[in-house]
Amino acid sequence: MSDKQQIKRNIEKALANENLRGALGRFGNDYVGARERAYTGKDFQELRDRIAAVKGDAAARMEELARRFTESAQARGAKVFRAGTAQDAKDYIKNLAQEKGATKIVKSKSMATEEIHLNEYLGRQGLDSVETDLGEWILQLCGQKPSHMVMPAIHMTRDEVADIFSKETTQELSADIPKLVGVARKQLRKKFLAADIGISGANIAVAETGTLVIVTNEGNARLTTTLPPVHVAVVGLEKLVDVFTGVKSIIEALPRSATGQKITSYITMITGPTPAAYPDGTVQEKELHIILLDNGRTEMQADPVFKEALQCIRCASCLNVCPVFQLLGGHVYGHIYTGGIGTILTAFFNGFQEAGELQNLCLGCERCKRFCPGKIDIPKLIRELRSRVVEKGGLPGGQKFVLEKVLPNRKLFHRLIKAGQLGQKPFQKGARIRHLPMFLAGLTEGRSLPVIADKAFRDQARNLSVPEGSSKESTPDSKEKVGFFAGCLTDFVYPQLGQAAYKVLKHLNREMVFPAGQTCCGVPAVLMGVRESAVQLAQQNIEAFEQAGVDAVVTCCPSCAQALKERYMELLETDPAWHERAKALAGKVQHVTAYVADKSGDGSSLRLKQTGGRVTYHDSCHMKGCLGITEEPRQLLAAAGLELAEMEGSDLCCGFGGSYSVKFPSISRQILDKKLHSMEAANAATVALDCPGCKLQISGGLDSRGKELPVKHTVEILAENL
Repeated sequence: MSDKQQIKRNIEKALANENLRGALGRFGNDYVGARERAYTGKDFQELRDRIAAVKGDAAARMEELARRFTESAQARGAKVFRAGTAQDAKDYIKNLAQEKGATKIVKSKSMATEEIHLNEYLGRQGLDSVETDLGEWILQLCGQKPSHMVMPAIHMTRDEVADIFSKETTQELSADIPKLVGVARKQLRKKFLAADIGISGANIAVAETGTLVIVTNEGNARLTTTLPPVHVAVVGLEKLVDVFTGVKSIIEALPRSATGQKITSYITMITGPTPAAYPDGTVQEKELHIILLDNGRTEMQADPVFKEALQCIRCASCLNVCPVFQLLGGHVYGHIYTGGIGTILTAFFNGFQEAGELQNLCLGCERCKRFCPGKIDIPKLIRELRSRVVEKGGLPGGQKFVLEKVLPNRKLFHRLIKAGQLGQKPFQKGARIRHLPMFLAGLTEGRSLPVIADKAFRDQARNLSVPEGSSKESTPDSKEKVGFFAGCLTDFVYPQLGQAAYKVLKHLNREMVFPAGQTCCGVPAVLMGVRESAVQLAQQNIEAFEQAGVDAVVTCCPSCAQALKERYMELLETDPAWHERAKALAGKVQHVTAYVADKSGDGSSLRLKQTGGRVTYHDSCHMKGCLGITEEPRQLLAAAGLELAEMEGSDLCCGFGGSYSVKFPSISRQILDKKLHSMEAANAATVALDCPGCKLQISGGLDSRGKELPVKHTVEILAENL
């Protein structure tokens, strides 16, 4: 079975698991609020700046800090071993156990030891290694792997745990959590007292003092590191920080971002071995062995792009807010590290080939970037990973033809779209397509599709005139020439958005022009890892707007706006001349809603008709998360006299993601279901939004469910109320 087939099989299995969805859904619903409360009084942006500085500096000086840590820890009596590979680390522990005559081992939670599959290896050596973290012990008993970096058994229900414990203790146990914890405590206490070696990880390793910092919510790590006569800590090189003061910012963020707690129950700091008292009354010197694990980390550190991933503090907040993880859990990824950051870590710890298919699971909503306390641009790293995978392995034939031959050829691309407009006729019913045949059937499962418009906006734009009834009052900025970037959906599917933008801009006495040389923004090529095509599209669009000589550029699509404002500079950063041109364009680009809000005093100068009614607003991922626009559309809707009824999770993804909804229709559909449920619960008469892609997804989902709830772009509502 290929990796692609295995992932699809895992997806279907996860989607069919109601317990999994229920457990992850409950946590996902509660996490954001708990995190916000935990960060009350903290400046998250300032804190993440500090963490990024501490971790970024440590990553840049990894070898130096490893050497200093070794010297500091050894000076305090610890033994430090540099493990280049997973096998080196495992062999060290095996040899140590043999040297000590040890047979019983207790472990506290450690992703580094999960990464090297230590338990399985020790088991093959005849050693009894027992996990003592409650979640890890549950998984060990039932033969599963962690599905989450911080909460390894988050995917399981209390009933499932009760069944596992009942089997282990050969007695019928109820799903009473305190009683189940009591059972675990009683069973594991015997293991602690009998253990010869305790193995832990560490959250931070301080080069200045040789100190290990361990952050936990259970007391098992302290028992693991103190009771057995030998303590082995397996620590990834990315856990190093320079000086002790660097610990503070990480400790501030780790529990808040991981579980929404201000502080965890235990923060243990170990600086060298200390004598320990034993049940027989003796006091013995302990041995402390620290394994500094490389296993791909120095390769990551040497990579100019991916070294940023070493700023991760393993809080897993990126998983907690990921719509795909909330639906599927971590086992779908097939490796220890899950989600977006997990895919990147897998690429370096297990090989790029292993991550080749995993990167496709990223929806591209970019929500993780807002929550990462390490300030890691995970979406950017995923895009880079895709590009490298495609550069090495290429694309399937159909995708290769479309992305490399059709998309960069504007005239061919547009001719094919017009051909599609004719080809859709047999399946078209009114303005929608509700069923498609054969291999296209998945496109209309759970949603209908809008038809390709009879006349594209680029053809309508040639004949735009001053709309009747619009104001001709001049303003101080009446001479501004505004270029309109349509994007594919506005151009060919929703040309009425372009008409609405024209009407509103005309009302503001702006001259709106449509440079005919513009084409696709390139986002599909970026998301599919086809960098060369994306560069060509960026250059075509830059030239088109330069030739138009515009003062500003607006678009109805936040993804297009982000491409023009940020992606083009990223794509062209190695070409100084083109980078400057991309920068000049970026400085002019605004989403049309933000532009109108800015130029109209949040709608006050538009003098909109007060039609009244309840409207609920969907924050598109790229609108809020990438462009930071969230209040402007609400202000404009209020200016039209509309009552805003906020839906729960207004900024949660609708599941569109461009080609993602085609590649993974079952995931897209279930994310959409959750969004539609929130919208209906808001009991509004209209859904407002600012993304043509979200409009396609949400209106199609409502239509397929027989719901007659209008879905309108903000600029459409404004144009209707002029």
